[in-house]
This record gives sequence, C-alpha cells and structure tokens, in this order.
Amino acid sequence: MRKGLQNVQNSENTNYKIIAVDDEEGIVDSLSIFLKRSGYQFVGVTDPLEAIEKVKSEHFDLMILDFIMTPIHGDQVVEEIRKFNKDLYILLLTGHKDLAPPLDTIRRLDIQGYCEKSDKFDQLLLLIESGIKSIAQMNQIKHINSELSDTYEKLEQAYLESIQTLRYTVEVKDSYTRGHSDRVSEYSVLLGKHLGLPQTDLDTLRVGGLFHDIGKIGVPDAILQKNGRLDDDEYSQIKQHPNIGIHILSHAKIFQNILPIVEHHHEKFDGTGYPGRLAGNDIPYLARIAAVADSFDAMASKRAYRNSLPLNVIIDEFERCKGTQFDPEIANVFLDILKNHQDEIDEVMENYPSE
Repeated sequence: MRKGLQNVQNSENTNYKIIAVDDEEGIVDSLSIFLKRSGYQFVGVTDPLEAIEKVKSEHFDLMILDFIMTPIHGDQVVEEIRKFNKDLYILLLTGHKDLAPPLDTIRRLDIQGYCEKSDKFDQLLLLIESGIKSIAQMNQIKHINSELSDTYEKLEQAYLESIQTLRYTVEVKDSYTRGHSDRVSEYSVLLGKHLGLPQTDLDTLRVGGLFHDIGKIGVPDAILQKNGRLDDDEYSQIKQHPNIGIHILSHAKIFQNILPIVEHHHEKFDGTGYPGRLAGNDIPYLARIAAVADSFDAMASKRAYRNSLPLNVIIDEFERCKGTQFDPEIANVFLDILKNHQDEIDEVMENYPSE
C-alpha cells in the first residue's frame, strides 16, 4: 500500500519543475539524484547568473538557491528574479544558520523558506513538499479565478449586447431618437475635451451619451411618435425615462459610471429639472455636460412640430439659459465652440445626420 501511494505521489510530482542553484557541483548532483527519485522535473545550475537567464526563458515552479555563491550571492539572485517574476517559490540553502540573510531581507524578497545544508536533505524535502502544496493551491485558485472572470466577462458581454439591442429598439420606436444618442455622445465628448477633462471622463461621456435615453423603451409608442407637443399627462410619462433607464442599466457593473448621466441629464442648474430637482453642483458634473449636449441636439434637430433652429437662435437660447437651465461655466465653453469651432459641430452632424 505504501509503495502504491508513493508511486501516485511521484507521478503527481512530475507536474512540477524545480531548479537548483549552487556553485558546488557536488551539491547540485546530489539534489538531482534526490529530487528526480522523488519524481520532480529537475534542472541544476552552478552559475547564479546563468540561473537568472534560465528563469527568464523557462517556467519553473520552485527554486532551491544557495546563499553564499560567486560571483553573486543568493539574495542578489532573488533581487534580479523578482524584477520579472513575482510568483516563483524560492527556498534558500545555507551552510550554517548564522549565514542566513536578515529576516527583513527574506520578507522583502518574498523568500518562502530557508534551511541548512544536510547530506540527507530531510528538512529540505519537507520544505519542498510544503511548497508544492502551496503552489498547487495557488494554481487552483488562479484557475478558479480565471474561470470566474471568463464567465463574468461573457455575462457582461451578453448583457451589453442586450442593452445595445434595446437602444436600437428605442431608435426604431422614436424617429427623433435615431441618431440623437450618437450625436449627444459626440457632442458630450467634444465639450469634455474643450473643458480639459481626462480620458476616463471622456470615455464615460461617450458611453453615457449613447445610453442616456435608453429608458424611452418604457415610454408608450404613441407618446414618442406624437406629431405635436405633449400634453401634461404625456409629458409626465416621458419624464419617467431617466428612472426607467437606471432600472435597466444598474444591474451591470460596466454601466455604473454612466448612471449619473442617465439619471440626471434633464436636471436644470436652478433646480427645476427632473427627476430629482437637483440644483447647481448637486447635479453630477458629467450629467451637466450631457444636459448641454442633449439640449443642443434637440434644438438643432428637426422635430415633428418644428424645424431645426438656426444657429443664431440656439446661441441666444444658451446665452439666455446659462445659470438657470445650464451650468454657466459649461454653457460658456459650449458657446465658444458654437462661435469659434463650428467645423467640429459640423463634423458630428455629417457623421450622424438627423432625419
């Protein structure tokens, strides 16, 4: 029975590759016989500099490393290896415990253990077996984490595709929305660039603009497609679309950053907007940017009950509403774009024409 168990253990050990580094060739030869007999894959090296290069080019699970060597000591070998390999399990050999490196060095270099040299290698074998168990557990954890990560990414991708389908469905339901979300996305990013925002905020504005009206999927078609102004009851229903959008998107981690845009792009700077009647700096900054982009596209696009407004009228409207409907700082930057960078606006309109 014991022999059978030993054979199984040796068979399992063949999955692990050990490198031993000692400038005494006799020690390397002895370790080779000892570890190969235990079933491990083994590579022996007497030059510590060669060992560093081997670890760079080959995969090893565990390293047995002499401390006192020439031309460099074991701690210097570990120092170099840790620059490119943080995971290698390292056991340090010393001729005498008094020659071991300081404890703070062992901790800093993440050396997993050390022992004195011995003809029988009994203590070393225990450390190796303990190390292999730790390596096996870590490999299993990495495998599980990788599988979970893959599963989560697939679920998020499927959810994203579903939301994209919903967005396209909204565009089919509402001819005004067709192209509107793309333009709001582009105008938001354009405004964000002129405000000097970092790339992370620009990315949030881009995605937030694309999905800011996703909640319209829950608004009746008759209201979205009405040829004329909405009455109070109809307007009350369409004002629910930010809350509906939040309900749709809040279940996916990838949409968390854009939720403030989706929820608050209809807030007004003076607190008279919806759904939260937030005012001033209580309105999330990126939502204030999206509000400007959304309002501009609404004015610049043809609606069922009116034609698109001329540029001079739009400029007058922004001048009139900055500080009430719009954040004055953001409105002033957008006014500068309208007056001095019209070509950037024209490019968006050409790429995403309204019907």
